[in-house]
Amino acid sequence: MQTAEASITHKLTTEEILNDYRIGWESRHASLAGRKEVFMGKAKFGIFGDGKEVAQLAMARFFLPGDFRSGYYRDQTFMFAIGELTLQQYFAQLYAHTNVEADPSTAGRAMNGHFGTRLLDDEGNWKDLTKQRNSSADVSPTAAQMPRLVGLAYASKLYRQNPALQQLHTFSVNGNEVAFGTIGNASTSEGMFFEAINAAGVLQIPMLVSVWDDNYGISVPAEYQTTKGSISEILAGFQRNAEGEQGYEIFKVKGWDYAALCETYEAAVRVCREQHVPVLVHVEEMTQPQGHSTSGSHERYKSKERLEWEADFDCLKKMREWLLDNELATAGQLDQIEAEAKETVRLARGAAWSEFSSGIKADHEEALRLLDNLAEASEHITKLASISDELRKTASPIRSDAVRAVRKALRYVRDERNTAKRELIGWLEQTFGENADRFNSYLYSQSEQSALLVEEVKPEFDENSPVVDGREVLQACFDAMLARDPRVFAIGEDVGKIGDVNQAFAGLQDKYGELRVTDTGIRECTIIGQGIGAALRGLRPITEIQYLDYLLYAIQILSDDLASLQYRTKGGQKAPLIVRTRGHRLEGIWHSGSPIGMILNAIRGMHVLVPRDMTQAAGFYNTLLKADEPALMIECLNGYRLKERIPNNIGEFTLPLGQPEVLKQGTDITIVTYGSMCRIVLEAARQLEEFGISAEVIDVQTLLPFDLDHVITDSIRKTSRVLFTDEDVPGGATAFMMQQVVDGQGAYRWLDAKPQCLSAQPHRPPYGSDGDYFSKPNVEDVFEAVYEILNEADPKAFPTIY
Repeated sequence: MQTAEASITHKLTTEEILNDYRIGWESRHASLAGRKEVFMGKAKFGIFGDGKEVAQLAMARFFLPGDFRSGYYRDQTFMFAIGELTLQQYFAQLYAHTNVEADPSTAGRAMNGHFGTRLLDDEGNWKDLTKQRNSSADVSPTAAQMPRLVGLAYASKLYRQNPALQQLHTFSVNGNEVAFGTIGNASTSEGMFFEAINAAGVLQIPMLVSVWDDNYGISVPAEYQTTKGSISEILAGFQRNAEGEQGYEIFKVKGWDYAALCETYEAAVRVCREQHVPVLVHVEEMTQPQGHSTSGSHERYKSKERLEWEADFDCLKKMREWLLDNELATAGQLDQIEAEAKETVRLARGAAWSEFSSGIKADHEEALRLLDNLAEASEHITKLASISDELRKTASPIRSDAVRAVRKALRYVRDERNTAKRELIGWLEQTFGENADRFNSYLYSQSEQSALLVEEVKPEFDENSPVVDGREVLQACFDAMLARDPRVFAIGEDVGKIGDVNQAFAGLQDKYGELRVTDTGIRECTIIGQGIGAALRGLRPITEIQYLDYLLYAIQILSDDLASLQYRTKGGQKAPLIVRTRGHRLEGIWHSGSPIGMILNAIRGMHVLVPRDMTQAAGFYNTLLKADEPALMIECLNGYRLKERIPNNIGEFTLPLGQPEVLKQGTDITIVTYGSMCRIVLEAARQLEEFGISAEVIDVQTLLPFDLDHVITDSIRKTSRVLFTDEDVPGGATAFMMQQVVDGQGAYRWLDAKPQCLSAQPHRPPYGSDGDYFSKPNVEDVFEAVYEILNEADPKAFPTIY
């Protein structure tokens, strides 16, 4: 474990040091002012970086253009210091200003302390990331920044070691970029932290993790959080013994010692950047002057002695002492800096509030004017005047106040017809449209690279198209994509040497090298994170989760980070990661899950593709690699050995998303399904024909997006009956499909029988073929479910079976 000597004055000018002191105090006053704004009701919640200023100032000195940050919500000083956050933007985020210029990080969508830089231009195209200091968009869940951090650093390794990537000069300069991660000491207790630390050690990537250690996790002290009370002590075994040996460099430094912090970060970053060695910097003895957040007071759980120590060892106080001891400034000069910092914050806060409230005020006043006009023209003048008066008295109005008042007013004039009412309805419609952009846009890509805009290219076959196992179709597809695009790489458990457990990558590591087709350890969470970070840096990763039920290890990262990325940055960042897995018709309690309902609800913001065979899957892969959005591809496990024809244009044909396919025409009932259930349903439909029932079978193909052109409703218009079936638990994906069709598409208007679902049992299937048969829908189940629906319609023609 390394330490650094506290000598910095010969490397920095006095002006540079005093500027750091100024930024530190501006940040401190921003924290103090921010807390007051919350308590005054001008913001809903506040979480601040006070007590962490000096360490962040030191770290910022060595953060260069092209570098990336993956941090947490106390890094405001760092963002100020690297010039990627202004004080006015800081307060705009606190107020939830929805203008992207006012709050470039989140456009008001994340609470304060969540930082990110805009990696994309207004059209959704990549900027030159080597020319700017980059911050990936923060997430709140503890340690959730760590998996992505692995990928950001891994990208530098690929850019340095893969010559074919050297042409991508707007993303990297020879892999010299360092990925800086920050985390609180308590969050190092999370499994994601340890998994990420281990992964980076194995990969030997330029990942620098700073642990801000203030000895607490909200009210819980370090002795309840960390073995030995010290993360650097328990990670000491990761320390490499000599240069060139695999492992970490680990540094310890006090969070109030400016000179030692600068020396430490200079040494740490040099090792990381030049040698591609991961580094841990354990920054101890930090403080948190205002406690964890505005939701409580730290006086409730810290002792008097601890509070006194924190006051004495406040980092800005200690920096002031150091400046005076080294005669770098006089007390008067420092007093002036502190006073000017306070005034600068006051002005920025006022400007941010003025800009935030002015747009709302204009809407507020227009709504009042229109309400007053309506009151004058209405027989309900007393009630409408009361609504207007209540709105007029609102001290600090927000957008919903005016909308709420207008909607209430319109109830009372529902039977009236006049110009004032039409004008008010027009205002409401316009406001809803504007607020849809403010609050509901960019769940998916809105760029020209959207997956929904990829032009369909049909697969081409002729008499010479070979008939092969399904896995060979995928193998040919992956071969073609690796050949045409050096940005593409695949990682996952068993993907490399053996070519994945089902052989779709067989032989491709030998052909393209270990950097392109790579084995990983058993660590699903950071496999996904490795892909997210690399995709944020312009690469096109395919990350494999070996089986669908293993997705639970990574669902939090997929949900909180990847799926929400475009949304929480309002189109400022993207990570077009393809997550590959396989499922359906598995056997055994832990290899049989089909948790599609959970997936659909957890990862809105990603596409969910459920191809029934490997040719369909290949077409979807080609589509996704032309697009700029993340997706989950669920292949059918029992389809790898089934015979298919390889399209002649295996690397070029594409399938559109959100377009179901009618597999069999019918007139009596519509059966909607996907994946491996397609074969079961088709067989049931064949057997139903023997009994005079004509079933139309539809494969939805993609669940997100779902049936954009209402193909299913068009079918129901013809058949008047529908059955939704899949392998999920009751109320899972079948309920989702029913809601989309019956509610969303309005198909209820065409139904002559109640829509029905056929799903698996509510438990996981036991092992063996019988376990599968009695737990998941089979041919007989589908047959009988359809037959019963027809029995209700015509019991004479279709008498009860049992």
